[in-house]
Order: sequence, then structure tokens, then C-alpha cells
Amino acid sequence: MDDEPVDVFIEDGRISDIAPVGALPSRGEVLDGQGAWAIPGLWDNHVHTVQWALATERVALGGAASAAEAAGIMAAAAPLPDGRKVGSGFRDALWPDAPSLDLIDAATGSVPTYLINADVHSTWLNSAALRLEGFASPDGMLREQDAFEISRRLNDVDPARQDSAVAAAGQRAASRGVTGLVDFDMGWNADAWPRRIAAGFASHRVEFAIYPFDLQRAIGAGLQTGELHQDPDSPEAGRGLIRVGPLKVISDGSLGTRTAACSHPYPGDPQNFGVLTVPPAELSELLTTAAGAGLAVAVHAIGDRAVTAALDAFTLSGAVGTIEHAQLVRHADLARFARLGVIASVQPQHALDDRDIVGRHWEGQTSIGYPLGALRDAGVELRFGSDAPVAALDPWQAMAAAVTRTDDEREPWHPEERLTRAQALQASVRTALRPGEPADIALCGSDPLAASGAALRAMPVVATLVDGRVTHTV
Repeated sequence: MDDEPVDVFIEDGRISDIAPVGALPSRGEVLDGQGAWAIPGLWDNHVHTVQWALATERVALGGAASAAEAAGIMAAAAPLPDGRKVGSGFRDALWPDAPSLDLIDAATGSVPTYLINADVHSTWLNSAALRLEGFASPDGMLREQDAFEISRRLNDVDPARQDSAVAAAGQRAASRGVTGLVDFDMGWNADAWPRRIAAGFASHRVEFAIYPFDLQRAIGAGLQTGELHQDPDSPEAGRGLIRVGPLKVISDGSLGTRTAACSHPYPGDPQNFGVLTVPPAELSELLTTAAGAGLAVAVHAIGDRAVTAALDAFTLSGAVGTIEHAQLVRHADLARFARLGVIASVQPQHALDDRDIVGRHWEGQTSIGYPLGALRDAGVELRFGSDAPVAALDPWQAMAAAVTRTDDEREPWHPEERLTRAQALQASVRTALRPGEPADIALCGSDPLAASGAALRAMPVVATLVDGRVTHTV
């Protein structure tokens, strides 16, 4: 980016030249940038695509301040066409009352009703839904693997409905300058994405993850991280957009569900140190298998015990990849990230959404909460994402959170962890604006390296290009 206006020339999906305006004759189609600032296309490195896409048809519960209020919202909600009521986005960690089966049953009666926590690590079901799904719970709450299973079932809608929602979500992402994302949906994405591409999806690039329950299937299919993936019967259908991503392993819980594996117990619950949902030996074995098969890995690790176990597994296996979230990190583990070359794939908005929860549930922890500056100073590569639908899929929101560490009237939360604008932008892109690079470009309404936090969040995107194709324009 520079203050002087330039012409960017694109041929065969790549930047072929960059020159001062008018220095070279124009050729082919011309897109007038209207004085916009050109930056590399933005990536969201952590998205649950189908969950995010279907959130638009679910009842929003993010504003519910209590279990009683959430139950009341679901009581007034209309069922989906399949007869179920589904809400998402509640955050019960600060509620004055606890979810209960009696409360949700009284509000919703015989209509199967599902409430999904914002972190997706717990779900609250009424008795009708529990019976329908074959689960039992004295308070209606299901956590970790049981909660994931409920989400998988709710996301397993008719493919046409699913793909329509994903297509609409892709257009919304393009309108924010997004040219690529890493999809951590829990389905078999190796079939889903070629199907969507064949139906016309072209909004952005995708790297899709594989979960341990599909690992042997992926190895048998010869999938390897980074390889182009498209329907072999339609060689042109892929358009170069879809690539195999990492093996995703969820190794602990979450802060919101109070299951993230930590060194110190949660207040008021001295036996609760969170859970390592994948034992260390099994984690090392998974990473070793993935590395041998040519798969990178993405290890979900939120609590500091889980981060240490993940770094141990990277050390033993020789695997490459990312630790996803890294919301609580021991001081001694900062240098290990850098030494191992493990990328910290983080979601800066989570720090702001969780700051009050941290104050209550992690007040006794001694590790670093939501480190950005500390990881940067240790020489660790950072990649930004949203964890959508946990936070909005908007890289500008992530950058603003990293730069300001506040999104309300309060002072920055742990300002020592702030990044510069240039560092935040670097964590949000995969390419550069130079000849030879893919023509994945976002045209911004103002200079992102001079924008305030509020201006970053509201950044207008004039146009977005993927592989030289316009995917969004105003």
C-alpha cells in the first residue's frame, strides 16, 4: 500500500504488473477503484461454515441475560419447517440463574427445542428434544462430545438447503473483503465443497478440515494438506478454489462451558480443572498419523494445560500446523511455539467478548490470557479468524480487536497485548500485492494502516476479487 495511485494489472488470475496510474496502457476490462486502497484479500482462518450459514435461520440468543430470558425467547419463537425450535448464541457463564430442564420444558412444552451455546461446547435441550435425540440429562444440558453430536445433527439438513445458506454466507463474506477461509465444519467436506462448486459457488477460496473420526477415510482417499481438491469427473469444476486443509483435533473444552483444561481450578468448583478431551498419548498418536499421511494439524487448545499438551504432541510427532484459540498460555510455552514453528491461530474478538467471563472464571489463573503481543514478541506467526458463528465473520472486527483491545467505553483490556495495524493486517492475509501473486484483492474505502478501531470495524469494502474475478462490488 502506498499513497500514490497505481494501476494493478491482472492476467490469468495473477497480478502481472503494478504501475503508476496511466504509466502503462490499459488492456482488457477495467475496474475503477474510485480511489480505494488496495490490500491483499482477507482470510478468516477459523470458520464453522455450515453452523455459521444456518445461524441466520435460528433464534438469536446472544442478548439473553438469564436462563429465564432465553427460555422465554424460545417460547415465543416459531418452529422451523421440520417442527423443531433451534436457538443459538447464548452465553450462560455470567447468568444469575442456571439452565434447567423444568425451566425449558415449562416454556416450550412438547415442541423439540434446542439452545446452542455461543461456544458450541454445550447445548440446552428440552425433554422432547432429549427423547427425540436419544439422550438423557437431569438439567437438559449436554456438553462437549454430546453437544457436538447435537450440532452435527442439526447441521445435517437437506443438501440443497445447506448449500443455499452457504452460498448466501459466502456473498456476505465477500462483501467484507474475504477471499479465503478455513472450514472446520464437522461434516465430510471432501464431498460437500466440490458439490457446492459444481453448483456455482465462487465467493472465496476454502481449505477444509478433516476430523479424527474421518481420518482413515481421508488417508484412504489420498487427501493431503494443500492439494487442490475437485470432482475428478469435472476437472474444471474446482476453479482452483478448494484445497485440503488440516486434521482438526479438539483437545479440550471451552471457557464459556467451564471445561477448558487449566492449571488452576474454576472458582467455586475446586475439583474442576477443565477436561483434556483427548488424552496426551492419543493426541501424539493422532498427530504422528497425520504427519505420516501428509496432513497438517489444527489442534483446538484453549486452556494452558491443553496448550502445553498440544505443544508436547507437536514435539513428539514432528507434525506441522496450528494451535487454535490459545486463550491461556503459560509463559514458558511462548518460546516453544516459535521454536517448533507452530502457528497461533487466534480470534482477537474473543478476548473482548470474554473479558467479563475471564474476570469471574479465570481470575485465579497465572498464565497469559488471550496473548497476542506476547506471542508476537516471541516470534510466533499469528493467523486471525472469527470462529464464526461464535463471533461475526468479519476480519475487520478481528483486526480492530487486536489493535484496540476494547470495543466499548472501557479502557483497553491488557493493552500490552495490542498489535500494530500492520501486524493485524499481516495476520489476516495470505498473499502480497506484487507481480506473480494470486489476484486476490480487497479494495478498501480508507487506509487501514491509519484507521481508528471504530473505522476498522466499519471499513467499507468497495470491491473484492478472487483469482482476478470480481466477487463483490458496491
